[in-house]
Amino acid sequence: MEWIDAMLREDLSAPRKQRHTARRIYDRLRVEYDFNMACYSTICTYVNKRRAEILADAREGRMHLEGTVPQLHAPGAEAEVDFADVWVRLAGEPVQCHLFTLRLSYSGKAVHRVYVSESQEAFMQGHVEAFRVLGGVPTRHIRYDNLKPAVNRVCFGRTRVESQRWTAFRSFYGFDPFYCIPGQEGAHEKGGVEHEGGRFRRTHLVPVPEVDTLEELNERLAEIDEVEDKRHVHGANTSIGFNFAEEAPLLAPLPADDFECGITLTPKVRRDSRIVVRQSYYSVPARFIGRQVRVSLRANELLVFDRHRVVARHPRLTRRYAYRDDLDHYLEILMVKPGALAGSTGLAQARAAGTFTDTHDAFWAAARTAHGDAAGTRALIEVLLLHRRMPHEAVLAGITATLNAGSSSPELVAIEARKAEHRPETLLDDEDLAELAVPGPGEQTAPGKPASTNVITLPIRNPVLDDNRPLPSVAAYDQLLRLRSSKGSA
Repeated sequence: MEWIDAMLREDLSAPRKQRHTARRIYDRLRVEYDFNMACYSTICTYVNKRRAEILADAREGRMHLEGTVPQLHAPGAEAEVDFADVWVRLAGEPVQCHLFTLRLSYSGKAVHRVYVSESQEAFMQGHVEAFRVLGGVPTRHIRYDNLKPAVNRVCFGRTRVESQRWTAFRSFYGFDPFYCIPGQEGAHEKGGVEHEGGRFRRTHLVPVPEVDTLEELNERLAEIDEVEDKRHVHGANTSIGFNFAEEAPLLAPLPADDFECGITLTPKVRRDSRIVVRQSYYSVPARFIGRQVRVSLRANELLVFDRHRVVARHPRLTRRYAYRDDLDHYLEILMVKPGALAGSTGLAQARAAGTFTDTHDAFWAAARTAHGDAAGTRALIEVLLLHRRMPHEAVLAGITATLNAGSSSPELVAIEARKAEHRPETLLDDEDLAELAVPGPGEQTAPGKPASTNVITLPIRNPVLDDNRPLPSVAAYDQLLRLRSSKGSA
């Protein structure tokens, strides 16, 4: 029994998957101790009973040692980092995002940012944003969980195998990490940020925020962080902002440039004018089909480059097989295949985003009625191409003026859009465009509303200057005529 108890006590500190089973204890008793006075079933009965008792004794002995010890933090020395889940209604759709929090241990000054994932790019971008707001870096260390963006493998004790890019990042800014014990026990080692994430979410993110983009939400959070400088941490006589003013000069200085947190990839553009990045699909302009492009994958967005010029920009997707298509990227293909426009994913997403408006639909319907489906759709595509070089509002004003004139000519849309672009005061807002919209088939003009006019304002021509110079002489050409007649007579 003493031999078995010793083996079971060894299991208390052994890895969970490398502890003694009853069969292993039975084999060791026979081989190492030459013990054969009990059968296997007897050993099993004793092991099942004693394992629970030894574990209970060990826990009871540690109960007197469990607890927390208040700590004193030096100004500018320590900080804590953590992620917290948060829901955001993004462009009308509920999305689970992640709240990054970096909190200084001395003053309680915290910086919060929301990212679409807990990726390494978001993890490092959160640090960059926080360091920029704080104006420096903690001089001693920053406390972390064993987050996957930083830690590849957890070893015994506090030894960790870090990822290569994370090692380069913290070396760039010159700070040391402090990794907490895995599990619930480690949460007490950075209790400040654990409490801060939940408090901030309950205080400022209830009800669920509704925004169009995460950039808009992060701007709002930056304003909240500034207002919270007036808050007093529980038990403190001075505010967070007052304590941070004392702490800020003691932080280590920042490097001259920010660390590039995005990763560079070079995917190949497929026949559907898409690239595949992290099992998600993003559209690029059709002229790059079959070529490799340079992609910068960042915390909340994805950029596609042609040399040094950005040719496509998309919000970052986190769900497998999700896609993001820009209708403008397919216009050259749709000019050849106009029938594919009606059911295209790019058109559906443009409608949802509000870039393809009812004004465009009205022009499309008028063009198809006047020219047929294929030619009318090509006329619409020519109008959509105007958005590449003209403001969105100017093109809408040009479409409205053209429809009110009873025309569906893309050339006339270009003329009216150019006039509106050079005269910004003539641009119309959404309400004005709705009032000037042409009634559809079977619709009537509202009482008291003037009917649309067919008068088109043409640009004023420049007057021709008076020229008193004599007309050029053509006498020399008469010789050619005489020469031709003489050859004919011969």
